[in-house]
Amino acid sequence: MKIALITLFIALGLSVNAQEKKLNPKYDEALAKKLGAEENGMKMYVLVMLKTGSNTTESKAKSDSLFAGHMANMSRLVSINKLIVAGPLAKNDKNYRGIFILNTKSLDEAKELLATDPAVKAKLLDADLFNWYGSAALAEYLTAEERIWKARF
Repeated sequence: MKIALITLFIALGLSVNAQEKKLNPKYDEALAKKLGAEENGMKMYVLVMLKTGSNTTESKAKSDSLFAGHMANMSRLVSINKLIVAGPLAKNDKNYRGIFILNTKSLDEAKELLATDPAVKAKLLDADLFNWYGSAALAEYLTAEERIWKARF
């Protein structure tokens, strides 16, 4: 019985030590606070899966104009630090067209932001929204993004 108790205490001690948090020597408290990071460097966002909308009858000229507005709105959302990641998807059987990662944890705010998009308003695009937990440093890639592309279409 005595050996079993000693073994139990040793096992408990090892378990506690194994769960001790390792401190990051490169931790930047000011940056973490600026980015809204939790202790583990993560935060909540809204992932938007853009898909083909119900409006399939627009003329090419009108559709082109609405998608130009979509691109302009994306730039606006980046400028106000609400759009962190965006990009198109390859053709797929789900009719998903692209993704957004919005810098909000509120699905209601995400819906308000999407309501400013001309292509969404015209129902050329529709969206599925999900809370998504990711690195708070995700927004930092935007500071490098302007320096890495050579040409755009």
